[in-house]
Amino acid sequence: MKILTTPFQTKHNTAPFSQIKLEDYAPAFIENIASARAEIDAIANNHEAPTFENTIVALDFSGEQLDRLSSIFFNLNSAETCDEMQKIAQEVSPLLTEFSNDVALNENLFKRVKAVYDQKDSLTLTPEQTTLLDKKFKGFSRNGALLNEADKLVLREIDTELAKLKLTFGENVLAETNNYQLHITNEADLKGLPEGAKEMARSLAKSKELEGWIFTLDFPSYLPFVTYVENRELRKELAIAAGKKAFQDNEFDNKENVKRIVSLRHKRAKLLGYDSHSHFVLEERMAQNPEKVKTFLNDLLQKAKPAAQKEFAQLTAFAKELDGIENLEKWDSAYYSEKLKQKLFSLDDEILKPYFQLEKVLQGAFIIAEKLFGITFKEVFDIDKYHEEEQTFEVLDEKNNLVAVFYTDFFPRKGKRNGAWMTSYKSQAIKNGINDRPHVSIVCNFTPPTETKPSLLTFNEVTTLFHEFGHALHGMLANTTYPSLSGTSVYWDFVELPSQVMENWCYEPEALALFANHYETGEIIPQEYVEKIKESASFLEGLATLRQLSFGILDMTYHAVNQEIADVKAFEKQAMDTASLFPDVAENCMSVSFSHIFQGGYSSGYYSYKWAEVLDADAFAYFQEKGIFNKDVATKFKENVLSKGGTELPMELYKRFRGQEPNADALLKRAGLV
Repeated sequence: MKILTTPFQTKHNTAPFSQIKLEDYAPAFIENIASARAEIDAIANNHEAPTFENTIVALDFSGEQLDRLSSIFFNLNSAETCDEMQKIAQEVSPLLTEFSNDVALNENLFKRVKAVYDQKDSLTLTPEQTTLLDKKFKGFSRNGALLNEADKLVLREIDTELAKLKLTFGENVLAETNNYQLHITNEADLKGLPEGAKEMARSLAKSKELEGWIFTLDFPSYLPFVTYVENRELRKELAIAAGKKAFQDNEFDNKENVKRIVSLRHKRAKLLGYDSHSHFVLEERMAQNPEKVKTFLNDLLQKAKPAAQKEFAQLTAFAKELDGIENLEKWDSAYYSEKLKQKLFSLDDEILKPYFQLEKVLQGAFIIAEKLFGITFKEVFDIDKYHEEEQTFEVLDEKNNLVAVFYTDFFPRKGKRNGAWMTSYKSQAIKNGINDRPHVSIVCNFTPPTETKPSLLTFNEVTTLFHEFGHALHGMLANTTYPSLSGTSVYWDFVELPSQVMENWCYEPEALALFANHYETGEIIPQEYVEKIKESASFLEGLATLRQLSFGILDMTYHAVNQEIADVKAFEKQAMDTASLFPDVAENCMSVSFSHIFQGGYSSGYYSYKWAEVLDADAFAYFQEKGIFNKDVATKFKENVLSKGGTELPMELYKRFRGQEPNADALLKRAGLV
């Protein structure tokens, strides 16, 4: 168990993955919860008068061991899980929820926090200290400290059940993803599929000791299939399989979990005095309230829908002309979009992929970060990993000081959930005069290398890598005093700004020249391809915008009004109706695998992707105006956004960087919607 006690006896105090056994976790959680509880009791029962230092700061630095243990365990539960680990997660989650409730509902502790909060006008606090004090006070009031004893008990029960439901939801989606495979033995069925995707499917079949080709619901397997395979019936089969994950009336069905999560969230919000879960969530967001979010989504919907309808009509006419398709279905979308894109721009992913070898794209991201922010990435081989495919890097500043430890993990595996994300194993903070640097990781599911080819990325995967790298920079360049305000600990509708702004460099010739070389010849990506990438950037953007808006609207419909949901599918269909152009598929339901809002932290927050797009288009317009590698603009971005974390209100930080509030016109212009 000493293995899970920090500081670890490792380089840079990094997680000792290879030394941890699964059976170490449960006892370590019990032990670390006990010591965190003792720290909390010491603060709550301190006989000295409450001060900012002995109460607020002490509270922020408490439970450090438990935080590190939790980050290791739950990060691995997403990236490298197994049945036993999921069982441990179900065991320890209620213990963690109980502990955080014990802290939030500790009367003595709250009295001390409130005593400091009540005298805040007479204290001389920095903006960061003021934010921390507000955050700690709200952390109690928003978690039931002002409730009576009976209601506190109800709140505990709700939180414990919610923690378990969210875990179960995610486990069901993962199980359904892993349980499906499309086994094809006739090569003629794969007509149109690129060689690389075919080779990957053959390798997968071989690994399962089967003839032919295997396709799964993992994105690198699923997407090429529905984009390129000419056999419409097979595209339909795979698309329906993806759409009915956790919607099959079996042991992994999530319909009741969705209803229960929504119901408990509303009940919790009401208990705390809010009109709805959305009112509760948005109080701590730039958007502030559901009305503002709905107005934002509807305004964009009105502007994007005419363009989307025009694009849908164009796509429908094209499919009819090409193949006599009368009614365009969801499984036709990616296929005919790709065909139309090839016709209009003579551009397809297969032409581009040879220029985007994963290692070179990653190197390109590193070079761009160096040009902008003066940091370098050095691969090291003496930092422990949880999987052999991981890479580890030391991130250094111009004086060779350690900025961060950076991990990458790029390929799909059985124990890894779908998608791409950035996470942290250790936050940055300044303690006893020492600036303790963060440990940050990005986890993706990219096309893996095959026997004959390295990992070659689609352009979409290139932008995904840059997106997650933007989040990573937010974590790595953090420079705050308090851990709870560090890095990506910002308002949820601000957190996507660094990630989305980084995607812009993928479209710039000057940036592409740094990393887009043909993996065999070394030839730099031809200028005509770069022009086409830029031209096609807003291709079918109306439809893409509508899709994102439909997800945001569905999220708000679940969470902004307290209502009974009789039928999840019917509820979803009605909610998304205004933003849907494709016919509904009866066997499919998106809600039951909508992990962002039912497992992750995006409930009442899915709109923030679009919200952050407004910020990022406006921010990048500033770079374009001054030069995309302009040091002054980059330094302003680093000092006012990336390093500041959640120390001040996001709009204040943004205005300090940009000199003005963001303007939505930049987004509409970039998307070709005006």
